[in-house]
Amino acid sequence: MQLDADQLDGVLKRLKRAQGQIGGIIRMIEEGRDCQDVVTQLAAVSKALDRAGFAVIAAGLRQCLTEDPSGEGVDTSSLEKLFLSLA
Repeated sequence: MQLDADQLDGVLKRLKRAQGQIGGIIRMIEEGRDCQDVVTQLAAVSKALDRAGFAVIAAGLRQCLTEDPSGEGVDTSSLEKLFLSLA
């Protein structure tokens, strides 16, 4: 299923922010920063990536339901696998 790019604007912003956070984490490690600070930032970027993934799945669900309101053509097992892959 191809998602509408307009629905993914928020996801792209979140991923770009996460990309910046990862760069910051790399610098923190290179500079020998405190382990707790590094882990805190890793947890933050991990949460941002999870939210981006859930947003993509939610957009896919919305699109499936819009295109096929009866839900008969929706491959629910594939969507479920995608959802659970983020868990």
